[in-house]
Amino acid sequence: MSLTTRLRQSAAAAALLALTVTACGTEHAGQQQAQSAVPRPSFTPRPKCAQPAEAPPTPASSSPTASTTGTPQQGTNDDQPPNYADNHAYRMAAELSPAKRAKGEASAALIESELEKVRKEGDVSEKQITKALAHLGCGKEHGVYIWDSFYSVHTGDVCVSGHVTEKDLTIQVHGAYAEPQPGTGPCVENRGGH
Repeated sequence: MSLTTRLRQSAAAAALLALTVTACGTEHAGQQQAQSAVPRPSFTPRPKCAQPAEAPPTPASSSPTASTTGTPQQGTNDDQPPNYADNHAYRMAAELSPAKRAKGEASAALIESELEKVRKEGDVSEKQITKALAHLGCGKEHGVYIWDSFYSVHTGDVCVSGHVTEKDLTIQVHGAYAEPQPGTGPCVENRGGH
């Protein structure tokens, strides 16, 4: 086979490949698209836990609310260096829409009820906290993390975290962290640095 013939075949193969690649995902007249019109997320959503029996009412406001955890947003403290927010963005929790916050508050009420039982019984060990969260269907697949009276869990919608001791129970609803503390799940603020 001559060099010219090989070059023509290579050029023809490249043209065919280019046509095939550019035609991917196109729809021709009269054809119906085989896939449903419902968009699918590009990631696998977390399984849900600590879900109330009834959906909570969504607040009237449609603007997202800022998380109450993490490092302050840029511009909130003029004493910080100019790149402080950029350098600490990995420590920021995701913002929650009013609907997600309402779901999170409902889940937090369920978690608070279970952990209050543990607190009143006087055994606030990791084993008892784990057992209480498991009662709500929350396990390792939900990013459950417990350490030294601190607990965190991702309900599938939001993070619920706080502290439980024999004297006190705290609970907070917030978004997942962009880069959580390694080995802890999505709801623990990263204490490292970049």
